[in-house]
Amino acid sequence: MSPTADRLRADARSNRDQIVNAALAVFRERGTEVPMKEIADRAGVGVGTLYRRFPDRDALLVGTAQAHLERLSDLAATAWREERTAWRGMRRFLRECVEMQLGAQSSAIGPAVHRAMHADPRLIDVRAAVVDLVTRMTARAQADGDLRLDIGPDDISLLMTVQVYTREGESYPDAVDRVMTIMLDGLRPQPDSAN
Repeated sequence: MSPTADRLRADARSNRDQIVNAALAVFRERGTEVPMKEIADRAGVGVGTLYRRFPDRDALLVGTAQAHLERLSDLAATAWREERTAWRGMRRFLRECVEMQLGAQSSAIGPAVHRAMHADPRLIDVRAAVVDLVTRMTARAQADGDLRLDIGPDDISLLMTVQVYTREGESYPDAVDRVMTIMLDGLRPQPDSAN
């Protein structure tokens, strides 16, 4: 393959990534019915470029859902691999979900792509990978005595979408710290603040 073809493919991937990232941000902020031109503008590409990558809104929604699930899968896999215990991996993963405002993203794209997430093979496989990692972390943390036995993977999945609101004069990171401490203490067999 020629260097020019390589560069064109890299440019196309970059444009696609820019569009998906812009769409995720815009959908989180304003919902999925925002005009496609606003997404193209946020991505710094022309509307024609957006439509070449995603021929309609449904294709863009599936593309953003896939990127959304792939990020979750990467976060969960990295936490599982790099942390020395399942509990630490779960803590890290939940914090990263809250910090990236997963709840707002899920609320924005979830209703529009719910059917696709259970029908589109690309989404089914990535979603299954996330579910598998959450299930493994949950089981291992319970076996290690670090997680209450009445907490299941569905509970952890629900906590991944916690939305954090800030108090007046409070920064978002401080609000995340406060909420995560409360949430993690509630998951422990014997809650303690030394997480």
